[in-house]
Amino acid sequence: MIRDAVFPPGRRALYERNHYSPAVRANGLLFVSGQVGSREDGSPEPEFETQVRRAFENLNAVLAAAGCSFDDVIDVTVFIVDPETNFEKAWAIVPEYWGEAPYPTLTGIGVTWLYGFQFEIKVIAKLPEARGAR
Repeated sequence: MIRDAVFPPGRRALYERNHYSPAVRANGLLFVSGQVGSREDGSPEPEFETQVRRAFENLNAVLAAAGCSFDDVIDVTVFIVDPETNFEKAWAIVPEYWGEAPYPTLTGIGVTWLYGFQFEIKVIAKLPEARGAR
């Protein structure tokens, strides 16, 4: 099988350097790799809340490259460093990007290390051509 990879504009070098695809289309679904609050050069935003917003913006760029939006997301996994301190801060930002109910499923995982980042979000979305199928 040849993977049907999706690359947002301006981010291909980052993914090639790290040897993974931002997203892969398969069986009517879009599997999006974890998105972090990285700047164009791959460095982390220093402030937590800005990092969360940038992670969602990077996620939205990948979704848009596949013709999707966050409304098409059906499953979310978030990874948060020091969740006791950072979870409520992250969840104060989520409504800016999350949309209306019904919401996607969610798994939240507290971690000790994210390659220099404090927040990561990965999702599975339904592709536009598969939206009518349930």
